[in-house]
Amino acid sequence: MSFILWIIIGLVSGAVAHRVLNSKGGFIGSLVIGLVGALVGGELAHLFNLNVTGSILDQLVISTGGAVLFLFLWRKLFAKG
Repeated sequence: MSFILWIIIGLVSGAVAHRVLNSKGGFIGSLVIGLVGALVGGELAHLFNLNVTGSILDQLVISTGGAVLFLFLWRKLFAKG
């Protein structure tokens, strides 16, 4: 996968995660959440032995799920208030 496509999927995944969890995040925040979410989602897919084809849609779904999970856990562990 090209680097630019990886960045775009990370941005979309991070933006969706922020939207789902009603969180605020800018360009860089969405990018970081999305890229970390892609790593988390990929590891979970590998752990549960999910058969993914590697298409853009598969990558987007897995990275978005990972981003939502990562952002949820981050907010639970480090939220103030």
